[in-house]
Amino acid sequence: MALSLIAAARVKSVYHRYSRGQVSSGLTGGQAAARILRDAGITDVQITHADGMLGDHYDPLHKRLVLSTDNFHGRSPAALGVAAHECGHAIQHQHSYGPLKWRMASVGITTYASQIVMWLPLIGLFTGLIQPLVAAWILALAWGVIMAFNLVTLPVEFDASNRAKHILSESGMIAAGDEALGVNRVLNAAAWTYVAAFITSLVYFLWHLLPLLAGRRDD
Repeated sequence: MALSLIAAARVKSVYHRYSRGQVSSGLTGGQAAARILRDAGITDVQITHADGMLGDHYDPLHKRLVLSTDNFHGRSPAALGVAAHECGHAIQHQHSYGPLKWRMASVGITTYASQIVMWLPLIGLFTGLIQPLVAAWILALAWGVIMAFNLVTLPVEFDASNRAKHILSESGMIAAGDEALGVNRVLNAAAWTYVAAFITSLVYFLWHLLPLLAGRRDD
């Protein structure tokens, strides 16, 4: 939990630092996203924006790229970095990038697993309808699903960031030096939130599984 909080605080701090100022190209995040998708030959992805900080995402089901309002209209290195990162996911989708397909396929079961780890301990505590050993195995399995989802997420996110850095530099949308440094630091900080999420889920998975395995050996 501490690792996750530190990673989240880090990305917010770095984002705020590089969300000031304007890139030399003068492009907004929304304009950069439109240009990247156009250059990649992607014409069926809608670019839109929504209120909220760092709520940016690519929706592969509806082929919609959603940027926060600040990043959509912003002209900072942070805005262009985030916009290009989400475009990286759209390009992955276009190229049928393997890890992205695996993550998309596992969204449903991961949603169920997240509900299980949230509610099963309360149900077991207040109703007693589930045997403790059975509940422990279910929780271990659910955390295993979440851990596997977070593991698959890592190459998806790192690949999207690498694509973003390369595209922005090669296209001239950001200049070498401070602008490129700002983009790199924002995307690298964001990547650590996914690493933290994986480590956290791995620890919870082992926390539930290892006592069960140790108990079976004792038996």
